[in-house]
Amino acid sequence: MTGQQLWERYQRHLCTCPRTGIQLDISRMPFPDDYFARMAEPIGKACCAMDALEGGALANADEGRQVGHYWLRDPSRAPSPEFAADISETLSQVKTFAGDVHSRKVRPAGAEGFENVLVVGIGGSALGPQLLADALGSSADRMRVSLLDNTDPDGIDRTLADLGEALRHTLTLVISKSGGTKETRNGMVEVAHTYRNLGLDFARHAIAVTGRDSALHRRSREENWLAMFPMWDWVGGRTSVTSAVGMLPAALQGIDVDAFLAGARDMDATTRQHDVPSNPAALMALMWHHATEGRGSKDLVILPYKDRLALLARYLQQLVMESLGKEVDLRGNVVRQGLTVYGNKGSTDQHAYVQQLREGVHNFFVTFVEVLRDRPGTSVPVEPGVTSGDYLHGFLLGTREALFEKGRASMTITLPELNAGTLGALIALYERTVGLYASLIDVNAYHQPGVEAGKKAAERVIDLQRRICETLPYDRPQTATEVAAAIDAPDEVETVFKVLEHLAANPDRGVLRTSGGEPLQARYHRSEQRSGG
Repeated sequence: MTGQQLWERYQRHLCTCPRTGIQLDISRMPFPDDYFARMAEPIGKACCAMDALEGGALANADEGRQVGHYWLRDPSRAPSPEFAADISETLSQVKTFAGDVHSRKVRPAGAEGFENVLVVGIGGSALGPQLLADALGSSADRMRVSLLDNTDPDGIDRTLADLGEALRHTLTLVISKSGGTKETRNGMVEVAHTYRNLGLDFARHAIAVTGRDSALHRRSREENWLAMFPMWDWVGGRTSVTSAVGMLPAALQGIDVDAFLAGARDMDATTRQHDVPSNPAALMALMWHHATEGRGSKDLVILPYKDRLALLARYLQQLVMESLGKEVDLRGNVVRQGLTVYGNKGSTDQHAYVQQLREGVHNFFVTFVEVLRDRPGTSVPVEPGVTSGDYLHGFLLGTREALFEKGRASMTITLPELNAGTLGALIALYERTVGLYASLIDVNAYHQPGVEAGKKAAERVIDLQRRICETLPYDRPQTATEVAAAIDAPDEVETVFKVLEHLAANPDRGVLRTSGGEPLQARYHRSEQRSGG
């Protein structure tokens, strides 16, 4: 294809969104000229399904759940006055509380004010706040944000050690819709313990963001925490960033949450229209469908050329893969659908995996994310008439061209600048794309039984560990096989072995290991000082 032909194709297929200033270029995706005509009926049905969803239709009939994250940025579209009032009131409370913290009206005992925010959550309850904090944070932030997003003891120690004495001036936000997520519960327990060790009352530093009447909600009331903000049953974790989950830490940090919500609302309006050439979410969903043959046959590589968007791929991994990775379709047929997402930032990846993208296995398509404005101030020339930002832009265009030369497909999303509004619009664009693509491949984007299966399996392992700790003798070392027999779990000997190895590697657990001739012949017994299981 000649340069002139590429330019004509670019002009024909460039989608510009006047409300947000965002552009989507699909010209370097190799779809045929008749593709949109062939897909007119499926994408039309997908748009109608999205309309029904926004109107309050049940997304999960078996759970009786609606999906309403779109109402969070436009309460007037909520299907009931009660929902609309609840959304508006919660946002008002978020902004009022953040203002009270900033003005020192809400402050810790014995200190002038709160200076830090510690977010304890996992998955969507952490990824959204983390993306916003990293993408929009600056030296002018009202408060510094830290996160605990795993149940890794060493990771918890690192975060708390980094805060150190500053924990005295730190608000802790515990975020869990169900209130029973173990990773979040564990982080909360460890953080509360650290506060107590400093002679502080955790409740006077704690805020809950959770479902009404959840275990976390009840605990926050019983212990008289500073505040509780709701998570609604109709908002999934991976689409919760425009709820108090994302807006509370953002407001405390000093981010313009109204601008963020306005950007998301404007993108919703743009992607609500059924005119496909003007709808970037519909276009992107169709490109995903074409690139992967509608069955996830290729991976989606996200390459944002902006350090502040380094976490975008991680955020999109959950949004896309948890929404689309489904075993069965809407009729119960086994389809094993999904779309794998990975990525990092440009131009860092020019020195990492772009070599494989250009010349290696052809199992992907790329989305470049371009931000036109380099920085708020003036750039220093690194060469006569050339800045660092010019080089970054050159690397983006050069990589795009190098991939195209090898027949590698790509799209480009262009933001005029990165701010609260354009980030809100970008997140909304991907949320809408996921919903439309799910309709195209006939899966439920808002149901995730696989996640629950993993949680239940983990609970079985913990139960097995309790039985091991209750049964393991003090004076007669046993092999894993013998321990499994003793707890009547002979078919679980591999898990028993792994649990024993983990316990023995941590001296505080009170399990001693005696080496055998080979690792699998090791024997285990209780030390004299018994610790909890």
